[in-house]
Amino acid sequence: MQVTEVSTEGLRREFKVVVPAEELDKRLVERLTAMKSEVRLKGFRPGKVPVSHLRRLFGRSAMAEIVQSVLTEVARDTLEERGEKAAMSPDFKLPEDQAETNQVLLGKSDLTYTMSLDVLPEIKLVDFKTIDVVRQTAEVGDGDIDKRLNDLAESTRGYTTKSGKAADGDQLTISYAGTIDGEAFEGGTDDNAVVRIGDGRFIPGFAEQLVGLETGDTKTIDVTFPDDYGAKHLAGKAAQFAIEVKAVAAPEDLVIDDALAERLGMESLEALKKALGDQIKSEYTQAARQKVKRQLLDKLDSAHAFDLPIGLVDQEFDTIWRQVSEEMASSGTTFENEDTTEDAARDDYRKIAERRVRLGLVMSEIGETNKIEVTEEEVQRALAAQLRQFPGQEQQLIDYYRNNPDALASLRAPVFEEKVVDYLLELVQVEDQPVSAEDLLRDDEDDDDDAK
Repeated sequence: MQVTEVSTEGLRREFKVVVPAEELDKRLVERLTAMKSEVRLKGFRPGKVPVSHLRRLFGRSAMAEIVQSVLTEVARDTLEERGEKAAMSPDFKLPEDQAETNQVLLGKSDLTYTMSLDVLPEIKLVDFKTIDVVRQTAEVGDGDIDKRLNDLAESTRGYTTKSGKAADGDQLTISYAGTIDGEAFEGGTDDNAVVRIGDGRFIPGFAEQLVGLETGDTKTIDVTFPDDYGAKHLAGKAAQFAIEVKAVAAPEDLVIDDALAERLGMESLEALKKALGDQIKSEYTQAARQKVKRQLLDKLDSAHAFDLPIGLVDQEFDTIWRQVSEEMASSGTTFENEDTTEDAARDDYRKIAERRVRLGLVMSEIGETNKIEVTEEEVQRALAAQLRQFPGQEQQLIDYYRNNPDALASLRAPVFEEKVVDYLLELVQVEDQPVSAEDLLRDDEDDDDDAK
């Protein structure tokens, strides 16, 4: 066969491939000869079916399989000879003329096609010892534990129905119907909503206007959704809610003792406090790791400059853009709501796609160079963690991952990334910086999962 490079631009390669009909026919005869001992046809003894007869029956389908195997072999062998690796599966442009295709499948014509692909760039890794990051740390104080304990007690606090007017701290059961400019909106009604005055969980100003109401009272209240409200189509809009109070209940005394711990499954209050302390410490450790990991990824991104495979960037951008489009459609928001335009948003998300691809290639190179691998045991632990999130659906998930290699790879990828991060944190310069818990847990303005 003949493979000729016809175009090279950056990481893009294009080849013209010609596979002689004689070679295809030779492979076909070998395939059909091997089939003689496998097929069972009426009127022929096992292994005695003539190849000519098998060609008439199975020639076209067998040749189609041979063509597919040739495409794979040519791509593999071409890259091996050149010392290059494909960034993703090649694109093949086969003959479009049906008559020409038929001649190829009959073994009477050469197979001529073009093969296009992006190759992986050569990556020169920086000296990791030149990278420095700051790891924030925070101590778990008695106040942290007491606050978490108080929140737990508050979440289990009982309420007793009362007569009279609702006051701060009371719990009301209400029905409400909301409108904006006189029109009802999705999610704006509820027949049995529970509202606690003062807990700040409803729209600002909503619960406070319930003070002084009694069971059976009705009232129309005016509120304005916050500018950063989760449902973008409601953000910043003024709304009215027609309220009817169904019940008013007063909070019972907040008691923090061994009985509370036992209700929560712990043997004593001290045991509960220790468990809460361990939980908070784990949260602080995880927050610190996420922040130092973000710094590390930023440094890796800025320290490595190389051409990116356009196909990988396009694929990553398409995934991001599809998610953005679906989220905007479900929330009813527009680019104008976000103070941007579609073109500007596309440019921003294109940069995010480029960052993801660049970091992915760098992390992969680090892993390959330093023989960092994900073990089967680690994959199984990741799968077990995934199963715990969907109780009752374990077998369906197991079957899904077993039958979908790409899905299984999605479990392996984050484990690999964390192992590479662990490896790097042993080499880079890490400065521990004590901070308050508030500073540790505060998200940086530019912290964004999309940029990872």
